[in-house]
Parts: sequence; C-alpha cells; structure tokens
Amino acid sequence: MINSFKQDQLKDVPKLKAGNTVRVYQKIKDVSPDGKEKERVQIFEGVVIGTRGGKAINGTVTVRKVSSGVGVERIFPIHSPSIEKIEVIKDGTVRKAKLYYSRTGQEARIKETK
Repeated sequence: MINSFKQDQLKDVPKLKAGNTVRVYQKIKDVSPDGKEKERVQIFEGVVIGTRGGKAINGTVTVRKVSSGVGVERIFPIHSPSIEKIEVIKDGTVRKAKLYYSRTGQEARIKETK
C-alpha cells in the first residue's frame, strides 16, 4: 500500500546533473490584503550545482542563479506537488558532481554538451 502511494506521487522528471541549466516552474500561492488567494507559477532559472536522492521520492536538486549581482541558491524537492515541471535548457559538462564552490576565469566555464 505504501509503495503504491509512493508510485502515485512520482513525477516524470528529466535527467538532472551538475552543470545543467534548468528552468523550474513552481506554483506559488499569493494572498491579497483582502484575503483572496491566487495561485501563479514562478520560474527559477539557473545552474544545477548538486542533486541528492536521484529520482527517488525524497530526491532534491540544488539550483543557483545570480540575481542583481547576488548569488541565490534554492533546493527543490523534485516530486513536490508545488513543482509544476522542470525543463533542461542546456546540458553542461563539468568535472565535479557537486559545484559548491565558485571558481573564476576559465575554470568557471561550463562547456555545453552537444
């Protein structure tokens, strides 16, 4: 019974790995001052710097982007009901599985996979 519940919760997600540029569509609930709830989709586009848990029910992906000169990292549970979809924009080739530190110059470039 628990396994069937888990199978119902799993989504079809693309192959995610460090170095990929992805666009994550997340549902956000806004509450106006008069108490009305409105749901919208917010897009977060950035580079995958790490994944955990693979495609399991508890799998997550960490995405980083630079917004107004400030680096922003978010961790997304890939099978969360609030995640509408994840699409891969570019496949990147990197030499590390986790990109938790930043390099400068030519080392920081992510080569695109053809």
